[in-house]
Amino acid sequence: MRKPFIAANWKMNKTLPETSEFIAEFIPDVKDTSGVDIVIAPPFTAIGIAATALRGTNILLAAQDVFYEEKGAYTGEISPLMLVDLGCAFVIIGHSERRQCFLETDAIVNRKIKAAQKAGLGIIFCIGESLEEREAGKTFDVLNREIEKGLDGVPPEKMVLAYEPIWAIGTGKTATPPQAQEVHAYIRERLNILYGNQSNELCILYGGSVTPDTVDSLMACRDIDGALVGGASLKAESFSKIVNFRKEP
Repeated sequence: MRKPFIAANWKMNKTLPETSEFIAEFIPDVKDTSGVDIVIAPPFTAIGIAATALRGTNILLAAQDVFYEEKGAYTGEISPLMLVDLGCAFVIIGHSERRQCFLETDAIVNRKIKAAQKAGLGIIFCIGESLEEREAGKTFDVLNREIEKGLDGVPPEKMVLAYEPIWAIGTGKTATPPQAQEVHAYIRERLNILYGNQSNELCILYGGSVTPDTVDSLMACRDIDGALVGGASLKAESFSKIVNFRKEP
């Protein structure tokens, strides 16, 4: 059985004092939580202080992005080895905001995944369709392309997928559990084609305005193994409620 995986993506939020305050408040709320992988992805500037605060806890550290070279003349970029040095266990790659705002292509995403895996990082690989693509009936076409090109030549080890419908990110809209389950089942089928029986071990997360009010019904779906949480992860109280979602009896 796949272990639930709940990740916080803070995006461009939180100063160093705010990071310390969040972690100090959050740790007591989840210290006794078992059977769930808990991950926090702070901004680059806060990774160091977060790593120190999280040491010895049941919470893993992730970065929000990475570059595909180990070192070199790439002003402003962060390499996979640098993230490993800082104590990161995972990195988010292919988030829709990176694809839209920074024009990252499937080919760039693929290079980043390979470089991060080579360094020993776990991958949170994001895929998802826009509102226009969904309304045009192209959801599965988009997902198929992103999976095939993003995971070309990529082994399944330490791989987590996150389905994030772009139309539900930061909008307050959430796919209904049946909508989300339909897409997650499709993703599972595509992964089965790529990886065979190993696909059954891969977690598929839902990302898109997940809140304490929606997490239980989403997590009750057969093929939803966790959540990639944005806005609701910025407050320790709401994120701890998501981490401690109500499990099926």
